[in-house]
Amino acid sequence: MAKRFTETLYSTYGQSYIIEEVLFENRTEHQHLIIFKNKEFGNVMALDGIVQTTERDEFIYHEMLTHVPMFAHGHAKRVLIIGGGDGGILREVLRHKTVEHVTMVEIDAAVVEMCKEYFPEHSAGAFDDPRVELVIADGVDFVVNNQAKFDVIISDSTDPEGPGEVLFTSRFYQGCKNSLNENGILATQNGVSFMQLDEVKTTYKRFDGLFKDRWFYAAPVPTYVGGIMTLSWGTDNPELRKIPESVIQQRYETAGFKTRYYNPALHVGAFALPQYVVDALTD
Repeated sequence: MAKRFTETLYSTYGQSYIIEEVLFENRTEHQHLIIFKNKEFGNVMALDGIVQTTERDEFIYHEMLTHVPMFAHGHAKRVLIIGGGDGGILREVLRHKTVEHVTMVEIDAAVVEMCKEYFPEHSAGAFDDPRVELVIADGVDFVVNNQAKFDVIISDSTDPEGPGEVLFTSRFYQGCKNSLNENGILATQNGVSFMQLDEVKTTYKRFDGLFKDRWFYAAPVPTYVGGIMTLSWGTDNPELRKIPESVIQQRYETAGFKTRYYNPALHVGAFALPQYVVDALTD
């Protein structure tokens, strides 16, 4: 009988993958890490029983978490990435010609090294770009003590359990706010809204008083089962969420690179949320 990996994110519901081959398995200083091959999704990485990324659909998540804030800002020069050890967010950020410097803060050096080996297309050489400064440190400690300012901050965290839990706290969000330039944007991973609606409501409350404009945008990522992913959005410039599709289209064409999922129409439409999410946020 084929060996299976069964995800443990939810106690009463989940997904499983047939493991064709275990490529790597180890308990690092911070978490249990396994990388295995699956016929449908290619290489799959899971941390503490929760799937983090796959070769097959990573582009949807990485493009939407990156390009929505980057094209909304329009001329981001300095970018901070919290987490994102697989390098996918870094790869997409560096495609923007305006970017002069990227600081990436990842708590677990082992994740970076394993992803370079088993998910080379995620980073596609991004870690070797001279614009990149990789910092192995706790993301919360970094933003709380950081003195530099950034135009866009992207938090590509695990779910709010274990090492990733602190990246959903008011202390972390306050640190991010303090690290943003004027007109800066914070975007974060915020779970699958149908299954994790409480997380969405909690983030919305914690953004209150920090950002003049707080909302979410959506992306359907097959790996993260249960419906659409909600990605949080925080900025002090409400106009950045209302930029017309024609302007985003112009910026997209000027950027001169092709995407596989993201496009200007999806950018604008992604901020339209299902009514059950709207109701939860406005209740």
